[in-house]
Amino acid sequence: MLGLPKSTEFNKRIPKQKFYDNLAVTPALKKVFIEQVKAICWRNKIAAATMNLAPGAAVTELEVFEVKLNSQTLDDSFLRQMDKEIPYHILFMLEYEGKYKAVIGYKEESGGNTAFKVNRYYSTEWMDEDALPLKLEGLSVDSVYENFVRQIAGDALAAAEAGESLKESIARDEKRQALQTQIAKLQKKIKREKQLNRQMELNALLKKLSKEWEEIL
Repeated sequence: MLGLPKSTEFNKRIPKQKFYDNLAVTPALKKVFIEQVKAICWRNKIAAATMNLAPGAAVTELEVFEVKLNSQTLDDSFLRQMDKEIPYHILFMLEYEGKYKAVIGYKEESGGNTAFKVNRYYSTEWMDEDALPLKLEGLSVDSVYENFVRQIAGDALAAAEAGESLKESIARDEKRQALQTQIAKLQKKIKREKQLNRQMELNALLKKLSKEWEEIL
């Protein structure tokens, strides 16, 4: 897939029943597997052993999974379950009626029983496979993964300045989204407020948050 070298091809079909029959999944998640997912195939394995790449410090392998769907809808709980059960970073290639959508989670190391946790997912729009904005770039598995995340996220993770790490870009994007949510709630609150003095206070706060949002951009 994605024009990746033949040395990375794995092409192993994974029965979806393996997940919901043998693992402790909720009835709601089992319903997602049954109703939304048609088939799962492990297409590629990007690693130092399969390509001329330096080993990654954080990303030892990047797996490419093709997930054929029954519609363009897929609940995030499916992605989180896959990321939870497979101890590697994953690039999901969702397919429906010949169109593809690339989805990737930003995985960070965490304590406890799991090696990684996914904070959030980034995705492209639905399009032809050869139109996807994905290009294998980087000299290590770490950099290949980070470039895929940035490519899929697009403007949301465009580096604000040279040398900004992916983690810093993610943190900036999360702060931007949090501010957007605060601003939207505040705007609704201002519309409902009847007292002029209180409106002025809220507008002053709105102006402050809007300035912070612009500075992040």
